[in-house]
Order: sequence, then C-alpha cells, then structure tokens
Amino acid sequence: MKTATITFGVLFYLKKQKTSTQGKAPICARVTVNGKRTEISIKRSINANEWDERKGMAKGSRKETIELNMFLNQFKAKIINTYQQMVLTDVPIDGPAIRDKILGTNHLAPTLISLMEYHNEQQLHKLAPGTMKNYHTTQRYVKKFLMEKLYRNDVVLSQLTYKFILDFESYLFNYVPKDHQKPLNNNGIMKHIERLRKMINMAVKLDWLTKDPFASFKKHFDKVERESLNNQELVALTNKEFPIERLRNVRDMFLFSCYTGLAYIELAELTPNKIVTGIDGGLWISTSRAKTDTGVRVPLLPQAIELIDIYRDDPRVLNNSTVFPVISNQRMNGYLKEIADLCGITKTLTFHIARHTFATTVTLSNGVPIESVSKMLGHTSIRTTQIYAKVVESKLSEDMGRLCARLGNDL
Repeated sequence: MKTATITFGVLFYLKKQKTSTQGKAPICARVTVNGKRTEISIKRSINANEWDERKGMAKGSRKETIELNMFLNQFKAKIINTYQQMVLTDVPIDGPAIRDKILGTNHLAPTLISLMEYHNEQQLHKLAPGTMKNYHTTQRYVKKFLMEKLYRNDVVLSQLTYKFILDFESYLFNYVPKDHQKPLNNNGIMKHIERLRKMINMAVKLDWLTKDPFASFKKHFDKVERESLNNQELVALTNKEFPIERLRNVRDMFLFSCYTGLAYIELAELTPNKIVTGIDGGLWISTSRAKTDTGVRVPLLPQAIELIDIYRDDPRVLNNSTVFPVISNQRMNGYLKEIADLCGITKTLTFHIARHTFATTVTLSNGVPIESVSKMLGHTSIRTTQIYAKVVESKLSEDMGRLCARLGNDL
C-alpha cells in the first residue's frame, strides 16, 4: 500500500538559555515531523565551548567526550528506530507520540478516530438515534478519506490543519458512491463538515487540541425551498380511497402529522398518555422533540382527533401502547411514493413534508402567528420556523385583498 510522505529529522542542540551557574547547558534532541518540532530532554549537559553546533556533537577526543557522543548516537538510533516502527505498524505519527514512546510514558497522543469514538460514546444518551446515525455516517466518510487520500487509518489531532479540512471537503464533493446512493449535494457535505466541527470543538474544550483547524473555515449552505402540500393536494390525499390497508395506514399517519406538525420519531413514540386535556378543555398533544428535547404542546384539530379515533381499538396499537400502528421511516417513505402516484401528486413525498405542510398550508396560511407555529413545532429559535414556513402566494393575495378593501373604505 502506498504511504503518505512524512518528513522526519533528528538533531541535538544546546539549550543555552538554561545554562547552569557552572557554565553547562542541557543537551536536547529535536525531532521534526512534517515541519513541527518536538523537544526531548536527554538528561545530559556540556559547556558551550565543548559543543560542535554544526555536527550536533561534543568536540574533542577525551574519554568523557567519546562516551557522550556514543550515547548521543545510541539515543538518535533509538528515535529513528521508534519512528520506523511507527511507520511499519501504521500508527499515527507526530513528535509528541515519538517522544512519549522514547520516554516510556503511558500517555498516547489523542487521534481523530479516538476523538470521534469518544464523542459518540458521550453523546449516545443525549442525542436522538437519528442524529447519532448521522454522526456515525460522518465518521465513516472520515475513515474513507484517511485511507483513500492520506493512506492511513488514523491521524493524531495535532496534525489537523485548515488544509486537512479543505481536503476533506474536496473529497466529499468528488466522492462517487459505489452503491445505489446519490452523490452528496452541497448541503449534505456541509452537514458532515458541521458534525466534524462539533467533534473538533470537543477536542479543543478537552485540551486535546491547542488550535482549532476550523478557525478560518466558512460553511456555505445553499438556500433550499421547503416542499409542502398545498390545499388541493391535501384535499386529494384526504379524500382518496385506498383499498390496500398498509397504504391507508400510512396516509392516515401522514395526515396526522400534517395537522399536528409531529416529526416521524415523535409520531412513532406518541402514546395515549401524551394526549392530555389542555387549558381550553380540549385535547392536546404534550410531548417533547426528540431532536432537541424541547417541550411541545399542540392543541388537536378535529381532523387529527378523527384520525386517532380510527385506530383506538386497533390490535397493533393496543399491543404496542401507541396511538398509531407505526412502521419504519424507510418503509413509510417508500409507501408515500406509491400514495403520491395514486393521488396524482407529482412532488416527492416523504414523511417530513407533512411537518412542512403543517407549518405552511395548515397554520401560517390560515393566519396562525409565526410565534405560535414556532412553539408548536418545538423550535428553539423563530429563525428556524422562518426557514420551514414559507407564506404561500394565496395567503399573500388574501392579505393584500383585505388591505385593498380597508384602503377603499378609508377613502
């Protein structure tokens, strides 16, 4: 296997600023790996006038001088041998790692792969399963990049540079999937970069890394128009008769999300005890967003209550103690493509479009304030809601019509 080019050098020098009162200065070994210097103290000292700076050795032919130079040669050989062993075993190489092996310390220089594994272990019970799955995907891309472009299986954190980030970004842009996946688009690549950046930030906070390689990096997301169903499509979906039960079930769960704004994971975890009596005496959903653990309370519209009632005695929901007979998100999205074809909907239907539909067609387009919509969606920032919830043209036309009428009456 081809190996990445590593520059390596060893020399001995006097640390004159540490000269003792007896006039002796300590001798240090300087190990340089890829231009980065690491100092190793060899626990020997000598007078400056007895040292040959050009050769990096003691001058003279006295017995003590010969013995010192033999020691220096042996120490240098040990450093070179350690470096070569690290190359052969394909372990991450840098000056501190070589120094630790030479001095026999137990400290191992933290690496990028060990950081990612530590991050995933720490965040396992804090992040939603879907989010953790994304972090594992990012980790797989990093491993591919290391092997295919750097010809190694890991890299020590101290070797991470701004160029490393740019090279990884370039690798993702040029990555050609070997299976049936689509090539990564810009926003998908930026999400991988964003996740890597969060892990690197953890290393900085842990003092595993002194300098943030992302300090000068700027993300650039493309603006994406959030797809949603319009009124006509929502009515067509509602009124369509499906003789096949699995399609009928998926349609109903999709519609429920259109009228409540729940994401797939929140619908999957919706249990009867999360349907409560609200402040107005009506039925509300009281749950939390799996993604952010933010509390969510949504008053149920009549359409949503009707959908709950359909499945109240369904053996599948009774057995699982859920509100709906939920299947996997992947299967759900597969059936939604069938449903879209049968309803004459040309948009690529995925379950998350239901959440967008709630934000636009069901709420904002009917005059619900964006602050209320943001609260029901469980967003921690109203700016997120502004991205999700575009105001459709019919609402703009309606608002301007009311303004025209008001202006006409005032004249």
